[in-house]
Amino acid sequence: MDVRQRIGWNLRRLRVAKGLSQERLALEAEIDRSYVGRVERGSENVTVGALEAFASTLEVDVSAFFAELDPGAPRPLALRAGRKPKAH
Repeated sequence: MDVRQRIGWNLRRLRVAKGLSQERLALEAEIDRSYVGRVERGSENVTVGALEAFASTLEVDVSAFFAELDPGAPRPLALRAGRKPKAH
């Protein structure tokens, strides 16, 4: 796994753990949603500025995106599709 894939895997893992969709992460980090998807797939050379924005939004240190991966770990699950119900 190359560095771009590691960053993407960790970004997805952290995003899902926070319960954020790609769209919500992009909105809060002020980054294009399609860019988030490309970073998660490991097909984008992510910038330091984007990593800082992701880290700030996810409330983690930038180093979390470079964490070693367990080779046997399953891919982070996708969030349930659709909008959250409105709170009454």
